[in-house]
Amino acid sequence: MAARVPRIDLSRLHGPDRTALAQDVDDACRDIGFLLVEGHGVDPDLIRRMHAVTTAFFRLPESEKRRLQVAGSRIHGWTGPRQSYLADTLAPGESQAPDWKEGFSIGPVDVPADLTPEEVRYFGRNLWPTRPDGFVEVWADYFREMERLASDLMATFALALGLRDDYFRDSIDRHITGLSAQYYPPQPTAPAAGQLRAGAHTDFGSLTILSTGVDPGGLQVADADGIWHDVSPAPEAFVVNIGDLMAQWTNNRWVSTLHRVANPPRERAHLPRQSIAFFHQPNWHAIVECLPGCGDSDTPPKYAPITSGAHFERKLALLRGG
Repeated sequence: MAARVPRIDLSRLHGPDRTALAQDVDDACRDIGFLLVEGHGVDPDLIRRMHAVTTAFFRLPESEKRRLQVAGSRIHGWTGPRQSYLADTLAPGESQAPDWKEGFSIGPVDVPADLTPEEVRYFGRNLWPTRPDGFVEVWADYFREMERLASDLMATFALALGLRDDYFRDSIDRHITGLSAQYYPPQPTAPAAGQLRAGAHTDFGSLTILSTGVDPGGLQVADADGIWHDVSPAPEAFVVNIGDLMAQWTNNRWVSTLHRVANPPRERAHLPRQSIAFFHQPNWHAIVECLPGCGDSDTPPKYAPITSGAHFERKLALLRGG
């Protein structure tokens, strides 16, 4: 069964229909925390090129990709096959087997000149492959387009929460976002009991912008009754969901929804899958506390104030395998 994830035409943000857009987004974020975003303005050719160079990267020999492996305090680079346990971010030790995937990620491509000690880890020099041709340029272009789209989404979120559209501007002008590609290889043998392409989890930050295919064995979200539903994106639409930080910022007015990447049916298990996610995380030093209008005497703040960076690092510490 497919989840009832609403379609949102983001182009309405710049027209007379922005009030209705804000209401639609508020309704969706209260209900399921997922949106199918159209009218986003991202060039479809850039999306296609991003997937093409990324597929070519994942097809490189493992010995070549291993030179970019995440190690030590570094949080970006290549993560090898079956080295992550996403379900552990909800409950340590929850994962019964590693996720059936590998990944590659980068941090921001434009680095401020006056980094604080806390920010250095997130704005560190990205590790780039030497192949395929054009990889660096396409990834940098895509990152900057996702920055623009995330800014539009945060403006829409502000309106949906009854705030000025620029309310979040000073909280995201030095964001510590990661852009991550996930490759789900074929499954020539059946996965172990409880093993998925990506275990059940919620995302960490303010929002995630996901570009993915429509093949079987894809994204599923859990409803309030714990029933899993497939999410089938429209062509060239992005799947957008809010993360734990945004749920906390809104005092749980909005929900950070449990989701996973399912295994394909065995007759389709020879097919790989790829997704590209922009995990938007506000500035390290941005204070996350109950937003105006999200708490009152009947619904007092549920969380103590925390910085975006400290919130992220608490979550990251739970992610076995990185």
